[in-house]
Amino acid sequence: MNRPAVPEDFAFFCEREYPRLVGALALYCGDLDVAEELAQEALARACRDWPRLATMPAPGAWVHRVSINLANSAFCRAAARRRAQRRLLAGTQTEHRDADAGDAVAVRQALAALPTRKRTAVVLRYYLGHSVAETAELMGVPQGTVKSLVARAMVDLRAGLRGPATERGVR
Repeated sequence: MNRPAVPEDFAFFCEREYPRLVGALALYCGDLDVAEELAQEALARACRDWPRLATMPAPGAWVHRVSINLANSAFCRAAARRRAQRRLLAGTQTEHRDADAGDAVAVRQALAALPTRKRTAVVLRYYLGHSVAETAELMGVPQGTVKSLVARAMVDLRAGLRGPATERGVR
């Protein structure tokens, strides 16, 4: 099987960058094996894109950014795996310990039932903690519109929560 030859400048680039990548990633990840794997993946992507990268003023910076992005993605996947495992293990328990979980689900459902603009205004104002002015800017609407959307959304949320709360025996 004939493989295309690796350009000499790319081979030199790899020889120079690989130890630096592994060192930086080992510090960032705290695991030399993971650092080596991520460095190899970053250099593989650099090889794939070498014709474009060779013309860049700092291809080393590009490959370091890619390697950090790969590390962050690996961290996110590992965290998601841990959360899923905890949920799976929690599912085997016979008793539920979060007394507010039902209320949280009800609030999420009521919020999901709101029209998009009302839901956006409520999330920006109360979940993300933006001011009326910031919310208006983010939504591209006047401040009065934000106030009106939030006020009407709160009325809708209260009405939506009253039914399920009353059925659950909560006042």
